[in-house]
Amino acid sequence: MAIAYTLDMKWLVLVVPLLLLLGPARHSAWADKPARITLPAPITSGDMSLEEALASRRSTRRVSSEPLSMATIGQLLWAAQGITLPSKGFRTAPSAGARYPLRLYVLLPSGLYAYQPKGHWLSQRSPKDLRSAFWKDVYTRPWLASAPAMFLIAADYRRTTEKYGRKARRFVDLEAGHAGQSLLLQSTSLGLHGVGVGAFHAQRTRKTLTLPAEQELLYVIVVGSPHKQ
Repeated sequence: MAIAYTLDMKWLVLVVPLLLLLGPARHSAWADKPARITLPAPITSGDMSLEEALASRRSTRRVSSEPLSMATIGQLLWAAQGITLPSKGFRTAPSAGARYPLRLYVLLPSGLYAYQPKGHWLSQRSPKDLRSAFWKDVYTRPWLASAPAMFLIAADYRRTTEKYGRKARRFVDLEAGHAGQSLLLQSTSLGLHGVGVGAFHAQRTRKTLTLPAEQELLYVIVVGSPHKQ
C-alpha cells in the first residue's frame, strides 16, 4: 500500500506541474483565436451578363442600411479576390507574378472581418461596429456611417517588391483597381448599389482599423441595397 502511494505521489509530482504549464497556455490560445465564419460557396453563373453589368454600373452613394446576407458578402469578396483555380491558387483578379499582395476586409455592423480566400471564410478582427468611427477618417462622408457593408482593399507591397523592385507599387495599385472593378460589377449584377472611395486619411484609418504595420489601405468600396425613397 505504501509503495502504491509513493508511486502515485511521484506521478502527481511529474504531471501536475505539466498540466499547470499547459493548461493556461492552451486556454489562452483558444481565447485569442479569432471567430471564424465559413461563407456560402460562391455562384459562378448569374442572371446578368457581363455586358449588362458594364452598361448598368454607376457610382451610387445612397444605399439602404438594410443588412446584406452572408451569401451576398461572400459573393462580393469572392468577386474581388476569390480563388478560381485551387491547384495553383489563381484568383479572380490578375496579379503580377501571382504574388497576391492584396488583403480584403469588410466593415459590418457586427464588426471588422478579414477575408481568407483559401477556404472562402472570414476571421473577425474586431467585434465593434467601427463604421461611425471610420466615416470620420474618410473626409466627412456621413452617409458611410449607416452603410451596411464597407469593403476595404489593403496591400502588403513587400510581396510584390521582392520580385519586381521599384515596379511593384504600380503593379499592386493596378491590381487593387482590378479587384475593385470586379467587386463593383458583381454588386451591379446582384442588383445592389456601390461606390468606390479613395479619399481617406491614411494614418487615422490605420489607427481605427488597427491594420498590420506592413499593410496599407488603398481603396474603400461601399455596397448596399438601393435606397428606398
